[in-house]
Amino acid sequence: MKFLAIDTSGKHLSVVAYSETKTVKLFAEDCAMKHSVLLMDKIGEALARADMSARECDFFAAVVGPGSFTGIRIGISTVKGLCYACGKPALAVTSFDCIAYNGESAKKLALVDAGRGELYACGYEGTRQILPPAILTLAEAEVLVKEGYVPLSAEKIPLECGRSDPCEGLLSAVLGKAGERAPAGALRAFYMRRSSAEENRK
Repeated sequence: MKFLAIDTSGKHLSVVAYSETKTVKLFAEDCAMKHSVLLMDKIGEALARADMSARECDFFAAVVGPGSFTGIRIGISTVKGLCYACGKPALAVTSFDCIAYNGESAKKLALVDAGRGELYACGYEGTRQILPPAILTLAEAEVLVKEGYVPLSAEKIPLECGRSDPCEGLLSAVLGKAGERAPAGALRAFYMRRSSAEENRK
C-alpha cells in the first residue's frame, strides 16, 4: 500500500508519504496563513524523499475538519485534484481521528480549538468513537475530564491537556481507516459551525 496524506486543518501543516518500505513525515508549525504557499512544495518533497510518484499512490487522504475553514478547503481541493489527475480514490479523516489514533489512553477526549472560548470535541475509547462531535465550553469539557476522559489536542488550546503528534496521528488515522476510501467526489468538509463570513451575513 502507498498513499499521500495531508493535514491543513489547523495552524500546522502535516504531509505524510507512505509505502511499505519507507515513510516520510514532514511538519511545519504555525503556518496557517501559508498553507497554500507551502503545500505543493511539501508534497513534492515528501514524495521525492519516499522514492515514489503521485501516480504510484493507491489513494490520497485529507483531514476534512473540524478546524480552519480556509485550511480545510485548501486540503480537500488539493487532494481532489491529485485524485482526479491520477485516477485514484480519496480518504477522509477528521481532526479528531488524528488526535485519537495517536493517544495512548483508553478513554480520551479529542479537542480542537473552536475559537470564541469554545472547543470542538469528540470522545473515543481506543479508536472507537463513543461520544459524538460537539462544540463545548471550557466548563463542559472540564466536566468530561472529571468523568475520566483524558483530554488530548494536536495544538495548544485554552485547556490543559496532553499533546498528540500531528504527523504520527495523521499516519495512524489513515492506516486505521484506509479501508474507507471512496471516490474523490465524495470528499466533503466537516464543518461544525458556520464561518464568520456566513455569521456576519445574518
